[in-house]
Amino acid sequence: MGTIVLLPIGVDDTALDLCLGALDAGTPADTAVWLADDGQAGPRVQPVIEHWLAHTRLRAEYTRRARSIGEVAHLDEMLRACAGADVVVLAPDAIPAPGWLQQLDACFARDPSIGSATPWCNAGETAAWPRLGEIDPVPADLTAMAQACAGLPPMHPELPSAVTHAVLLRANARRKAGGLDMHSYGSWNAALVDLSLRMAGLGWRNALCETAFVARAGEATAFDGDMDALGTRWPGWQPRLAAFLMADPLRGTRETLQQLHRQAIMPRSQGDLFAVPPASLPEPPV
Repeated sequence: MGTIVLLPIGVDDTALDLCLGALDAGTPADTAVWLADDGQAGPRVQPVIEHWLAHTRLRAEYTRRARSIGEVAHLDEMLRACAGADVVVLAPDAIPAPGWLQQLDACFARDPSIGSATPWCNAGETAAWPRLGEIDPVPADLTAMAQACAGLPPMHPELPSAVTHAVLLRANARRKAGGLDMHSYGSWNAALVDLSLRMAGLGWRNALCETAFVARAGEATAFDGDMDALGTRWPGWQPRLAAFLMADPLRGTRETLQQLHRQAIMPRSQGDLFAVPPASLPEPPV
């Protein structure tokens, strides 16, 4: 069974349109994708989904609940329906770069101790590039960004927890850790962080997949009380997160990626700079 992409539908039709376009362009044909609406999407979202479903190369399904059950319970329902399969939870405003899913799958294949794999993101908190913990603009050329990431050596360093712009979850680790805690958290972002910490408690690693990139306009927002609930349940997590941000163990990797990114975009910019306009070419000899 191949990896399944789970996309909980949001309310922003413009962001969803960008997400679906990038998903179709950068993901292998026939990949299983599940678009699931907890009864929240407005009337402007429906035409976006219908048009995409009619034209996508992916093996996509769309479901919509008649009545909302809450975003955590809804995502937990999706995860349980995909028992036995590795799944990527993709935020509905994420913009995957080409090759993102192949790189995440390769990350899992290299190291069976990885329970969750998170790609780089311009708004990725501990997985942020080019600056740790900051929100930067979406890269102008995601193909060049993907090429640069693919040039990094795949070391897959550990993160304090998963980051939820896009996260690949291993089926076996997910099964052993249990489902999402819909009673303690209001946002599926916080519930996924909690799940990744439970997987870490069982010996799985929450790793950075440094060879993949998924862009996003901004960071995820948690519901009121979610961060307090995480801190209460996992008292060591926030100190570890703070230590990670202060020590910045990924600085060298980000700098290498910056160099690779410059190299990836350089031929195009130099080509534009030195191209000779057709009108100025010399006349051929008679």
